[in-house]
Amino acid sequence: MWINASCLLEFNVPVHTPFLFMLRPRSGWQQWIAREEYVLSPSVPAVEFTDSFGNLCQRLVAPAGYFSVRTSVDIETADSSDAAPEAPFVEVQHLPDETLPFLYPSRYCDSDRFTEMAASLTMGRLSGYDQCNAIVEYIRNSINYTPGFGQQNISASEVNQLGYGVCRDMAHLGIACCRALSIPARMVVGYLEKLKPMDLHAWYEAYVGHRWYTFDPTQTDLQGGRVAIAFGRDAADVAIFTQFGDPVSLLNMEVNVERMSGPPY
Repeated sequence: MWINASCLLEFNVPVHTPFLFMLRPRSGWQQWIAREEYVLSPSVPAVEFTDSFGNLCQRLVAPAGYFSVRTSVDIETADSSDAAPEAPFVEVQHLPDETLPFLYPSRYCDSDRFTEMAASLTMGRLSGYDQCNAIVEYIRNSINYTPGFGQQNISASEVNQLGYGVCRDMAHLGIACCRALSIPARMVVGYLEKLKPMDLHAWYEAYVGHRWYTFDPTQTDLQGGRVAIAFGRDAADVAIFTQFGDPVSLLNMEVNVERMSGPPY
């Protein structure tokens, strides 16, 4: 299927301010980009680089006053994410090197605190995909999804204690539990067709059966086109924008995802 996904960010910038943005998806085996727009207003020089996780990052200095970033992408993606019940656990010694950073505890995924809990949640399940499914079931049944009402900068263990959170928080908890079982897990930020309320979304992927699979505790199923913008160990790696120096005001953020009737040509 083809979808158009767009994002508008509008800022009030008090003084010239360095920014780092992460707003450009990449083509890959799960998605293919046919057309893309990236507009800065006012126009300023920008430099792009690829970070250690393969994400496209844009560096720039925003002038004082009003500043906006508008992106739009026409992209081909599947209308649902793959599921693979019984996909096997991959022993650590057989994991690809690039998956190893996603085994360790990280800033918001304190997986070393979930060893006993993760083992209990997955008792009796086949090692691998079915363990990941048990974790998702626990999060859906135990954590109240409250879009728009998330706490700032809380860890997976804090989310588990609170009992509620936004998509980012629920992804952190799932990642921490997977890593506690020696299953690599990484956070994904991007777009999800038909998400309500519409916004940028966060979910996670776990490496089982020798590939990455999507898990999303906020949704009842894996239906809907997804567009991955960035991957990382947790939210600290995948912020859509980071500003340095004096605080700036985010005046407005608009996200839109629409299914297209066909290719954009």
